[in-house]
Amino acid sequence: MNNQETVMGVREVPAWHKWITLSLQHLFAMFGATILVPFLTGLSPAVALVSSGLGTLAYLLITKGRIPAYLGSSFAFIAPIGAAMNASGVEGAMIGSFFAGIVYGLVAMLIRLAGLKWIMKVLPPVVVGPVIMVIGLGLASTAIDMASNDTDGNYSLTHVSVALVTLAVTIIATMFFKGFMSIIPILFGIVSGYVFAITQGIVDTSGIKAEWQEITSANSLGDFFQAFFQVPDFVLPFVDYSPLTVFSANILLILVPVAFVTIAEHIGDQMVLSKVVGNNFLEKPGLHRSIAGDGVATVIASMLGGPPNTTYGENIGVLAITRVFSVFVVGGAAVFAILFGFIGMVTEVISAIPSAVMGGVSILLFGIIASSGLRMMVDNHIDLGEKRNLIITSVILVIGIGGASIPVPPLNIDLSGMSLAALSGVLLNLILPGKDKGHGNGSMFQVNNKAESDDPAA
Repeated sequence: MNNQETVMGVREVPAWHKWITLSLQHLFAMFGATILVPFLTGLSPAVALVSSGLGTLAYLLITKGRIPAYLGSSFAFIAPIGAAMNASGVEGAMIGSFFAGIVYGLVAMLIRLAGLKWIMKVLPPVVVGPVIMVIGLGLASTAIDMASNDTDGNYSLTHVSVALVTLAVTIIATMFFKGFMSIIPILFGIVSGYVFAITQGIVDTSGIKAEWQEITSANSLGDFFQAFFQVPDFVLPFVDYSPLTVFSANILLILVPVAFVTIAEHIGDQMVLSKVVGNNFLEKPGLHRSIAGDGVATVIASMLGGPPNTTYGENIGVLAITRVFSVFVVGGAAVFAILFGFIGMVTEVISAIPSAVMGGVSILLFGIIASSGLRMMVDNHIDLGEKRNLIITSVILVIGIGGASIPVPPLNIDLSGMSLAALSGVLLNLILPGKDKGHGNGSMFQVNNKAESDDPAA
């Protein structure tokens, strides 16, 4: 892959007309996944776009403009955010997300001081892989409910047909489209399902019509801008709520453990991205900067009312196909994301997407999340013939998908779901003999050992 010709280098500034085109193209590849998470969790898509853009810009700044990575809404946090919102509302979810971002910062500091090998001992592929599978499989029922039921919660053949059309188009785009078009199957699926849903009469376009009427009825340029641009529904600490009154240990237990899983995913993304671009990003600017940037992006999102951010696999796909590695293109995509978040019509169009459309896309996406956990184990050659690996994997899967819960009365908290599954996996991996078998002999562990010797904190 490194032998392919680079179209645009990491620090290369494109001409303005190419800059706009390439940045919009990059954003469209991230768009479907970025709006899906807030749609599923009940957060504002407009806020998600703004926090995604701001988080990406902060990431580029912290990594010294050396890593061409776009950050968007994290799928790993879908279920935890929903649980936190049920317990303490949006405010509670934002408090938990804030501390998840702080964990990124602490891990970045430890990597800067102690190197990378310690985190791989705590979170080897035999633990991270099954936990990622739990994230995807735990959301399976949510996807089916959205694809099958109408707004009243009743089974609807119309909604099923819309979901199936959406799923079919997404699969076709994934399998048969070529070049850049193959990178945006989610966007193709959502748009196609949206159009089909309109023909089936299940799209509420009243908000879009009202927005259009307000724009077209503007009598002056000032009225037009006031109608066209709207401030998203930010949820601001110390303005909309007091963090101290919302904070609880339960919220932390729901959201903070997810950060360790996404950090492990982040490391994998950086390895793949390094191979695609041909630069060792773990060494320069350093994995500690990359993880810190990810954490700051999540903190920014939590301060605005958006979902936690993370580096995207779609970003790597776009870079691999276009060979355009310019951080200025990525930064331009971030600016456009912020701009779109303030356009009222964009918000109304997104809000009108029927749940059946998102359900159809989610059937594939949530399965892909689960499959990526399995792939991590396969790529790292995790041998399930080894009893310890089989035990760790089995316990994580059953506890996580089964929804096991353990109350901790002294702290007035409950350990449950993915948090309990991840903790169980970490403890079993540390206790059971033969720890080296949990790493396998795949490329992920080997690259990490190399990064360790190369001093990624440089």
